[in-house]
Amino acid sequence: MIALTFFTPDGTTVATEAVPGETLLRAGQRAGQPLEGTCGGQMACATCHVLIDPAFVDRLPAPSAEEEDMLDLVPNATRSSRLACQIALTPALDGLIARLP
Repeated sequence: MIALTFFTPDGTTVATEAVPGETLLRAGQRAGQPLEGTCGGQMACATCHVLIDPAFVDRLPAPSAEEEDMLDLVPNATRSSRLACQIALTPALDGLIARLP
């Protein structure tokens, strides 16, 4: 199992676990986080935008050009902004921290 921690805008911390291969979007939704994923993970929206903790940014594969295009539409996107639907969880991401904007 892969340990995950979500920080909500109001400061609440939610710890959960995911199986390898599951997306951060699905794991977050299962943990009750308000990640819409309106497009079903097809990169046609940015409703699953998260801010990845800087300690984990370099552990993730670089975002695709399509993901970067969607992130360009996100107000106040940062270097750590990612779409949760595009993050496939691996053991290398154990302990991942994601903040919900």
